[in-house]
Amino acid sequence: MTPRSPLTFARAALPALALVLAACNSQEAAAPAPVRPVLSVIAEARSEQSLSVAGTVQPQVRTDLSFRVLGRIIARDVRVGDLVAKDQLMAALDPTQLELAVRAARANLASAQAQFANALSTEARQRSLLESRTASEATFESAEQAREAAQASVTRAEASLAKAQEQLGYAQIKAEYDGVVTATGAEVGQVVSPGVPVVTVARPDLRDAVVDIPEWVGDQLRIGTPFDVTLQVNPDLKVKGAIREIAPQADQATRTLRVRIALQDPPVPFRLGTTVTATVTAKAQARIELPRSALLERDGKTMVWIIDPATSTVALREVTIGPRSEQTIAVLSGLEAGARVVTAGVNSLSAGQKVRIEEGPRA
Repeated sequence: MTPRSPLTFARAALPALALVLAACNSQEAAAPAPVRPVLSVIAEARSEQSLSVAGTVQPQVRTDLSFRVLGRIIARDVRVGDLVAKDQLMAALDPTQLELAVRAARANLASAQAQFANALSTEARQRSLLESRTASEATFESAEQAREAAQASVTRAEASLAKAQEQLGYAQIKAEYDGVVTATGAEVGQVVSPGVPVVTVARPDLRDAVVDIPEWVGDQLRIGTPFDVTLQVNPDLKVKGAIREIAPQADQATRTLRVRIALQDPPVPFRLGTTVTATVTAKAQARIELPRSALLERDGKTMVWIIDPATSTVALREVTIGPRSEQTIAVLSGLEAGARVVTAGVNSLSAGQKVRIEEGPRA
């Protein structure tokens, strides 16, 4: 018997090896795809929502006080946090130039009054001469006109003195009402122009919570809408409030409306500048809100994965979205209430893929 070479045995074994590999590949192809576990929520349409927004306590009445004349500050007797009474002197300019202007105006008035007295005497004398026919009508009329001019000069000098005295009064800043100093804008020795804020005073008894409300909620609010306002450092401390002012236009960048909520008898801890949380229950058009992680952006479209409860497979659904928050986004159309939506791993799924539902909260 002729011995066979190793190469001959290898050639004979190749067909059998091919059959074994084909069988293995067939078994692998027939193996089912792994079921992917996913987090999901059931979409719910909500028409009433409790909204909480952060804000700060601010005064209802705040006044920026400034000098109405140019000058150098020689006194500023208040600091931030000081309580002031009505008509209390808070700051003053160097009055030297203004006092000189008052003295000059008084001197001008005295001169005008003397000239008027002289003109009045001349007019009386010319009238007497005219009556005795020793003076002409023209001479009397000239004296009469001189008296009228002198009288006008007195009136003008009186106005100049009043203006100079008024300007001198502008060299002082006094409190318009009882309040607290919330800001200062200039220091002693500084030369300030008219209108530059030097001291800001606020009424501490009238306070607002100032918040920025999303535009879609702001459309539902009205003057007088009630709010609950709590301190962020102490949420147990709560006061009632009501809207007293709504901005007529939304901020172009944030699409929010500035709202001022008048606080009702706020206790001492609600100090000016304190951070608060204002809560309101707002009714809006029924809509669905989903976690932002549920959205899939593809080809310029916004979509979500919907789970078919009968087959446990996923399918893409295009949706129209609305206002966003930090955690959620509103779905305006394309999704019905009751649908189960995948909320995590949306970029790792494919259409028709089987999934295992991990129960999650309702949207």
